[in-house]
Amino acid sequence: MGKQLLLENINVQGISTLEVYRANGGYKALEKALKMQQSEVVDEVKKSGLRGRGGAGFPTGMKWGFIAKPEGVPRHLVCNADESEPGTFKDRFLMQNKPHMLIEGMILSSYALGANVSYIYIRGELLYVYHILEKAIQEAYDAGLLGKNILGSGFDLELYVQCGAGAYICGEETALIESLEGKRGNPRIKPPFPAVSGVWGRPTVVNNVETIAATVPIILMGGDEYAKIGIGKSTGTKLISACGHLAKPGVYEIEMGLSTEEFIYSENYCGGIKNGKKLKAVVAGGSSVPILPAELFLKTAKGEPRLMSYESLADGGFATGTMLGSGGFIVLDETASIVKNLWNFTRFYHHESCGQCSPCREGTGWMEKVLHRILEGHGKQSDVDLLFDIQSKIDGKTICPLGEAASWPVASAIRHFRAEFEEYVNHPEKIKDVKHYYNMRNLQPTA
Repeated sequence: MGKQLLLENINVQGISTLEVYRANGGYKALEKALKMQQSEVVDEVKKSGLRGRGGAGFPTGMKWGFIAKPEGVPRHLVCNADESEPGTFKDRFLMQNKPHMLIEGMILSSYALGANVSYIYIRGELLYVYHILEKAIQEAYDAGLLGKNILGSGFDLELYVQCGAGAYICGEETALIESLEGKRGNPRIKPPFPAVSGVWGRPTVVNNVETIAATVPIILMGGDEYAKIGIGKSTGTKLISACGHLAKPGVYEIEMGLSTEEFIYSENYCGGIKNGKKLKAVVAGGSSVPILPAELFLKTAKGEPRLMSYESLADGGFATGTMLGSGGFIVLDETASIVKNLWNFTRFYHHESCGQCSPCREGTGWMEKVLHRILEGHGKQSDVDLLFDIQSKIDGKTICPLGEAASWPVASAIRHFRAEFEEYVNHPEKIKDVKHYYNMRNLQPTA
């Protein structure tokens, strides 16, 4: 087991409370940060090499450096806690168990950015976590860690938690901002980018929960020391939500550069495939990233061990690689149906499309219908090529990345498991129908 920076003391009784969190070193990073210049805090984050842990993997310090600083105009930090990528649940776990770590990260990050009003935008379904955060924030106010003149530093910060209404699209930063402002959560056309015109038209930085929490150990240990953990440009530790056909599913903190094989099979982590089955495929970064068959997930196309890092997982491009994404690690064993799994993903993206872009609005529905037709035993050989053609007409042709999130799983599933699609088409008698899904919900299956 590698270094534990975010999950350290996670099992200490009462760690969610201010008293216990502080007794275990909590808010020491904030005390240190408030004695530094704001630019020095930003520089430490840049030195750390921290990359956004929400999926995109963009360098955090660089993103902070983009924020506009017009004189007399307020700035804002927004925490994206709208964790809704299927297969991802590590942010929820962190907020539920160590809410003060997020709050400490919000305060020191707001200080670095010169933001005096900041927001945590949380998924509506996580109402119980909302109450945990609200309680922790009140504790911080009562202790003088929020509000006016924090710890005598002269820095003021008001921190608010805002619940969304449960829309996947609001995980996209501009749709989140629209929702935060009380409007329908539709993505904005960029430019302007939030760093120039975000919440209320003011300069805004949007970072995800894990990213903001990671600033706490970075300030404590220093950016250079943090950068020594990991491998190459994938520095530090990463939270992974591991689920599917695993012996030990759960949330794990890994050092970047751990081999994928060790993560799946080591008793320190996932403990292998459940019930002694064989590994068939892995979705490494949440449902939106390309799926890889076992042989390509464990080793690159060059035969080198695949590592849990941004670069190694992407090695070979989408032909033979995938993305680390949000760390939503979905493992499928030899009994799993790639086609049914893909249909499940596609239904989700069709349902969650905001409808603003016609390629996404129409294309996700077409993909769901074609997949359902195949699973109902009415598929044609041309349907496989039709699916690939539809996804290609969505990818890169929408305002936000939801269209790409819907198209990449389809493209990769056909690329690596085409024979399975053709088996469904050529031998419909082997298909276990999917009508039960609709019957349970009193819906009509598509023809």
